[in-house]
Amino acid sequence: MEEAGGEPTARCERLHKALCECHKRIGPGATRAAACRHLNRALAECLITVVCPEESEAVRTLCGSGGTRLKRSQCQEAQLSLSVCISSHQQQQQEED
Repeated sequence: MEEAGGEPTARCERLHKALCECHKRIGPGATRAAACRHLNRALAECLITVVCPEESEAVRTLCGSGGTRLKRSQCQEAQLSLSVCISSHQQQQQEED
């Protein structure tokens, strides 16, 4: 899962390490979930951006704020495309495992 120059992948690795450290510092339960939530979300967004960059950018662009009916429709289409992209990568991973 290499990206040009390795930057997004390296960024995801740093977030993964930070999340692991957060889990080591804080015991299981609601406290951990609250304390590590921002790292968990950031890692998920980073990985999605690496795996489905075009679809992710489309969602970010089209769904960032309210708008016309057309923009809302385009946002829904972008979200569906992102979902399909993620799904196809999940299926590929399952087939490889």
